[in-house]
Amino acid sequence: MRILVTGGAGFIGSHLCKRLIENGDEIICLDNLFTGSKENIYPLMDYKNFEFVRHDVTKEYMAEVDQIYHLACPASVPHYQYNPVKTMKTAVVGAVNMLGLAKRIKARILQASTSEVYGNPLVHPQTEEYWGNVNPVGPRSCYDEGKRAAETLFFDYHRQNAVDIKVIRIFNTYGPNMALNDGRVISNFIIQALQNQDITIYGDGLQTRSFQYVDDLIEAMVRMMNSRKEFVGPVNLGNPREFTIRELAEKVIQMTGSPSKIVYRDLPQDDPIQRKPDISLAQRELKWSPKVALDEGLAKTIAYFRNVLHINEPVPGGEDGY
Repeated sequence: MRILVTGGAGFIGSHLCKRLIENGDEIICLDNLFTGSKENIYPLMDYKNFEFVRHDVTKEYMAEVDQIYHLACPASVPHYQYNPVKTMKTAVVGAVNMLGLAKRIKARILQASTSEVYGNPLVHPQTEEYWGNVNPVGPRSCYDEGKRAAETLFFDYHRQNAVDIKVIRIFNTYGPNMALNDGRVISNFIIQALQNQDITIYGDGLQTRSFQYVDDLIEAMVRMMNSRKEFVGPVNLGNPREFTIRELAEKVIQMTGSPSKIVYRDLPQDDPIQRKPDISLAQRELKWSPKVALDEGLAKTIAYFRNVLHINEPVPGGEDGY
């Protein structure tokens, strides 16, 4: 099968490309490298069934493919707030361009939407039927509303033009290939801990998140793409086990053996207090549940960042005191 992955050099996209290559599919990886990285896909370059194309999805693109995984969009707060107009254009115009391509070539297309469509939720946990509590004019709106608009476009193309769509809502995901400067809470905590810096918590640390390891997400994405045609979503993909941000910080400190201290800063505007998926629909339709426990996933992610930062493991009984 010939498959297009937009945002394919990003954190999630690079893992997806690797999985699809190993499946024997022919992959076109499309990325403008704004937040993606060639380092993420260097290991894939030697495969004959992998092709990288540097391209911005706000511009039209043509290819003959069977499936399109549409991931392209800055997804972390610092990145999508860096140029909010560009973020909104990427979410909306990018969706129009990829849906137009899917319509012309009769390809199935999957939209990587986000739990951010629920905003700061008033319902907990969040089900797919919940419409959300989103500020349309705040500093996070470019991403939240951009993704909501993209979902609207997907369903309108499906109803009006019979485009074969799939829509997933991704909850907090972590793992190797996360960018050093992406501002996500797990990468922030790990990098600060490995460099013996203070661990920065915004707010009182009692706000909760649910963290899924990237391998679990990729499995769900592939299952969703290849699910029965009538099941279009949206479907929540995340780990329903809930942790407070303070618990996460303490766990990262413990697992890295860091002397870092926790410090508290003001909570940013519109930062959600709770975020937890109801994954009943994914369990029923995709026969999927996350398998990787937080400790296991964190250990792999910490090892990845140790390598990237060139920081050795502390030696038991050595000068680090372990």
